[in-house]
Amino acid sequence: MNPTQLYEQLKELAVKLDITVTEQNMRATGVNARSGLCLVKDQKIFIMDKHLPVREKLETLADCLRELHVIDDVYIMPALRKYLERS
Repeated sequence: MNPTQLYEQLKELAVKLDITVTEQNMRATGVNARSGLCLVKDQKIFIMDKHLPVREKLETLADCLRELHVIDDVYIMPALRKYLERS
Protein backbone atom coordinates (compact mmCIF):
# COMPACT_ATOMS: atom_id res chain seq x y z
CA MET A 1 0.00 0.00 0.00
CA ASN A 2 1.43 3.39 -0.93
CA PRO A 3 1.58 6.39 1.47
CA THR A 4 -1.46 8.10 -0.06
CA GLN A 5 -3.57 4.97 0.39
CA LEU A 6 -2.33 4.54 3.97
CA TYR A 7 -3.18 8.15 4.74
CA GLU A 8 -6.70 7.73 3.35
CA GLN A 9 -7.14 4.57 5.44
CA LEU A 10 -5.94 6.43 8.55
CA LYS A 11 -8.51 9.17 7.91
CA GLU A 12 -11.22 6.50 7.65
CA LEU A 13 -10.01 4.97 10.91
CA ALA A 14 -10.20 8.39 12.57
CA VAL A 15 -13.83 8.71 11.45
CA LYS A 16 -14.56 5.31 13.05
CA LEU A 17 -13.11 6.74 16.26
CA ASP A 18 -15.36 9.83 16.04
CA ILE A 19 -12.50 12.12 15.04
CA THR A 20 -13.10 14.60 12.25
CA VAL A 21 -10.04 15.11 10.05
CA THR A 22 -9.87 18.39 8.20
CA GLU A 23 -7.09 19.84 6.08
CA GLN A 24 -6.55 23.56 6.43
CA ASN A 25 -4.19 26.15 5.00
CA MET A 26 -2.24 26.96 8.15
CA ARG A 27 -0.17 29.59 6.36
CA ALA A 28 -3.24 31.73 5.72
CA THR A 29 -3.89 32.18 9.44
CA GLY A 30 -0.71 34.14 10.04
CA VAL A 31 -0.27 32.18 13.26
CA ASN A 32 2.53 29.69 13.78
CA ALA A 33 0.37 26.56 14.10
CA ARG A 34 1.02 22.85 13.69
CA SER A 35 -1.20 19.95 12.76
CA GLY A 36 -2.81 18.16 15.67
CA LEU A 37 -5.83 17.01 17.59
CA CYS A 38 -8.05 19.47 19.39
CA LEU A 39 -11.34 19.36 21.22
CA VAL A 40 -14.07 21.78 20.17
CA LYS A 41 -17.39 21.62 22.04
CA ASP A 42 -16.79 17.96 22.98
CA GLN A 43 -15.95 16.99 19.39
CA LYS A 44 -12.49 15.69 18.50
CA ILE A 45 -11.08 17.40 15.43
CA PHE A 46 -7.72 16.68 13.86
CA ILE A 47 -6.55 19.72 11.90
CA MET A 48 -3.95 18.87 9.27
CA ASP A 49 -1.79 21.39 7.43
CA LYS A 50 -2.75 20.76 3.81
CA HIS A 51 0.70 21.86 2.59
CA LEU A 52 2.55 19.00 4.30
CA PRO A 53 3.90 16.18 2.14
CA VAL A 54 1.77 13.02 2.24
CA ARG A 55 4.38 11.08 4.22
CA GLU A 56 4.42 13.77 6.90
CA LYS A 57 0.61 13.85 7.02
CA LEU A 58 0.65 10.08 7.38
CA GLU A 59 3.13 10.14 10.26
CA THR A 60 1.39 13.00 12.05
CA LEU A 61 -2.03 11.35 11.98
CA ALA A 62 -0.58 7.93 12.84
CA ASP A 63 1.21 9.37 15.87
CA CYS A 64 -2.03 10.92 17.08
CA LEU A 65 -4.01 7.69 16.72
CA ARG A 66 -1.28 5.70 18.47
CA GLU A 67 -1.32 8.10 21.43
CA LEU A 68 -5.08 7.64 21.88
CA HIS A 69 -4.56 3.91 22.58
CA VAL A 70 -7.93 3.06 21.07
CA ILE A 71 -6.80 1.31 17.92
CA ASP A 72 -7.26 -2.07 19.61
CA ASP A 73 -10.98 -1.37 19.99
CA VAL A 74 -11.84 -1.29 16.26
CA TYR A 75 -11.16 -3.40 13.20
CA ILE A 76 -8.14 -2.17 11.26
CA MET A 77 -7.13 -3.73 7.97
CA PRO A 78 -3.94 -5.80 8.42
CA ALA A 79 -1.68 -3.56 6.27
CA LEU A 80 -2.70 -0.48 8.22
CA ARG A 81 -2.35 -2.23 11.59
CA LYS A 82 1.14 -3.40 10.57
CA TYR A 83 2.07 0.19 9.68
CA LEU A 84 0.76 1.52 12.99
CA GLU A 85 2.54 -1.15 15.01
CA ARG A 86 5.90 -0.80 13.23
CA SER A 87 6.09 2.98 13.24
